[in-house]
Amino acid sequence: MNSTPLPIQNYALLDDAECEARIVAAKEKLNGRCIVLGHHYQRDEVFKHADITGDSLKLSREAAQSDAEYIVFCGVHFMAEVADILSRPEQIAILPDMAAGCSMADMANHIKVQKCWEELAQVIDVENEVTPITYINSAADLKAFCGKHDGIVCTSSNAEKILNWSFERKEKVLFFPDQHLGRNTGYRMGIPLEQMVTWDFTKPMGGLSEQQIRDAKIILWNGYCSVHQAFKPEHIDAFKQKHPETIVISHPEACFEVCEKSDYIGSTENILKIVREAEPNTRWLVATELNLVNRLHEECKDQGKNVHFMAPTLCMCSTMFRTDPQHLAWVLENLVEGQVVNQVAVPAEDAALAKKALDNMLVAS
Repeated sequence: MNSTPLPIQNYALLDDAECEARIVAAKEKLNGRCIVLGHHYQRDEVFKHADITGDSLKLSREAAQSDAEYIVFCGVHFMAEVADILSRPEQIAILPDMAAGCSMADMANHIKVQKCWEELAQVIDVENEVTPITYINSAADLKAFCGKHDGIVCTSSNAEKILNWSFERKEKVLFFPDQHLGRNTGYRMGIPLEQMVTWDFTKPMGGLSEQQIRDAKIILWNGYCSVHQAFKPEHIDAFKQKHPETIVISHPEACFEVCEKSDYIGSTENILKIVREAEPNTRWLVATELNLVNRLHEECKDQGKNVHFMAPTLCMCSTMFRTDPQHLAWVLENLVEGQVVNQVAVPAEDAALAKKALDNMLVAS
């Protein structure tokens, strides 16, 4: 066993083929002590090595139920944090590249949200009137913020149930960091657009008047996913001019106008399920991340299904792309040598409060 970790510099110039061989060999040597998780948006060269694939919450739950000592999350930082929060104390969560973050999650940090909460308190009785909801695509300290203030976490598949749970308790919701998930879900629940206001964290009082705050049912954080922001309603119009039979399916992180033109709206897991179970010889236009769409097309083409990426330009999650075969080989070979690199460990107090918000989600959904 090495007394010091193997340096990442040793891996930077390895080609993908050599990395693949070393990843396979390392996993064999670890013999079940390590579980590799692969998010749907991960690049193929890494995705192929995952023991379990799926969305972030599903992966964290399954890893926590496994016998593995090490959880290697091929995704982004907030995902590894959730894995750490939900895993057993003896399990260690690892992110192959600590630079793999989420630009949307970064749009809402604890300082900004705390400031928003304090400013809202100048207008309304925030503790008794507002439930904070954070999308699972957020930092652990924001999940902890929700746990501290009787709030909750949501996913793209259970957001409606979480909003219903929240409105049973208090009259308003502060929803962060993704405005589009909140707006699209609220609208489908019958909440008028004028009762969903956007909090611009760069402006005093979020750029809202006191009356707008008092009248609002959902206060939406001005955050968004850069990938899903790329999809436009005109992309749907142009594609359907050529292929009018096309069925459109979009992730709820896409903007309101795109979702309104879509036949289906669903999480990554729901998109996969709907297209996989669809009739053969159908054509689909999909508004979500490129790697997922490409894999779905390859999987379904033998059934005569054509699965197309909605945007005319390539758009993938650039931060997710940071997790490459070189980093995966590095962390796995270090584990073989008895060295843990890139451990993600949420502070105990934040973890306990975040777990409370996640537990509320389990009850609500």
